[in-house]
Amino acid sequence: MLALMLFVVVVGIAIISVSIMPVGVVSAQQPTGVLPTVTGTPKGPVISVRPQEQDQVNVRAGPGTTYPKVGVLIIGQQMPAKGRSVGGDWIMIEYPGVLGGIGWVYAPLVTLLGGEVPIVEPPPTPTPLHTPTIDPTLAARFIVTNVPTRLPTFTEPPPLILPTLSEGSTAGIGGGVPMGLVIIILAAGGIIVGLFSIAQGR
Repeated sequence: MLALMLFVVVVGIAIISVSIMPVGVVSAQQPTGVLPTVTGTPKGPVISVRPQEQDQVNVRAGPGTTYPKVGVLIIGQQMPAKGRSVGGDWIMIEYPGVLGGIGWVYAPLVTLLGGEVPIVEPPPTPTPLHTPTIDPTLAARFIVTNVPTRLPTFTEPPPLILPTLSEGSTAGIGGGVPMGLVIIILAAGGIIVGLFSIAQGR
């Protein structure tokens, strides 16, 4: 009887433990091996962007400023060098992401490390997509021709003639009495007549 009870207790504990465990839980096994790391150090000659005033240098499609800009490099960035222009002023580098994976940088802005690079043939000079032309008819509309105008002419006025007294004439009446004396006599006569008329009115 004791053995039967012990068996029932053990079976009950086993059933309870199975019902408590979560369904679908799987323990992941931790890897024990070490994976090798891949270093990105380029082999062969490389260029390194020198410190300068600008934060970056332009990467162009060819050795010259007439070629379009295809990207930039920042200070300290290194790229594999593949060639050099004829004059040595430009260096051809690997530049992924552009057509052909090739770009050109100005040599004085970078430092060439790891050896010399061969001189390579540059790509053809790009031609402009549109050549600007001037329409002569349209340009003629903006040409202003100054038509000379006739300025007003200056006519000199006639000379000014001032009246002058002749040497033989005298300012008087009859040639003997001065004009000033005549005026005084007339004024005195007028005053006397005026006084007389005032006296008569009273």
